[in-house]
Amino acid sequence: MLQTYFNHLHEMLNKIESRQSETISQAARKTAEAIMNGGIIHLFGCGHSHILTEEVFYRAGGLVPIRPIFIEKLMLHEGAVRSSELERQNGLAETFMHDQDIRPGEVMFVLSTSGRNPVPVDVAQIAKAKGAFTIGITSLDYSGSQPSRHSSGKHLYNSVDLVIDNYAVKGDAVLTHPDVPIPFTPTSTVIGAAILNAILAQAIAFMAEQGYEPPVFLSGNIDGADDHNNALIERYRERISLLS
Repeated sequence: MLQTYFNHLHEMLNKIESRQSETISQAARKTAEAIMNGGIIHLFGCGHSHILTEEVFYRAGGLVPIRPIFIEKLMLHEGAVRSSELERQNGLAETFMHDQDIRPGEVMFVLSTSGRNPVPVDVAQIAKAKGAFTIGITSLDYSGSQPSRHSSGKHLYNSVDLVIDNYAVKGDAVLTHPDVPIPFTPTSTVIGAAILNAILAQAIAFMAEQGYEPPVFLSGNIDGADDHNNALIERYRERISLLS
């Protein structure tokens, strides 16, 4: 099982590298341009997808102007089953998205592997209405296998400006075993983290090539890092309250 799982991940990453590089580069350029123009990068996901918003936030070696949108009832720690039920509610995103400080020219990443539930779709549509460039990380195969739960009939992939396919299979479980009746072991978090970090790495390189110093965190466990990090935090604290 160990080797089989690793083989799946290798195949998926190779597929993303060969088929999605242009799309990832486009996402990176939009990200870099937003930051160079004084903007910040927003991310949202429900359930396990919210893990990816934390992956790139306040991260050693990562960009500072990253703003995850944490809606705790849509995460897992206040009730996992309840969070899944809420993600399926049309209109729920309006209760928290209209107050989000998302400005024209900024970038909004929306993460949903199935792409079928109303909350991520609404988040993307509201962010786009606010003038953000919206990027969805989702599975086109998974989305194509299941009807949308959104009242418009749309999935995430046709609600955003740019789509990055994470190539997750229907149900997100890639392993089988003769003695296990259903597929098991997901890939979307591992692959999603790789995609996001690849985008941000390319964005950092693009900024540097344009003569703009990328706002990158140093590890807080390196002596002397605090002064560097605190100066960057002060630059963005007003827009990113989580940097407190």
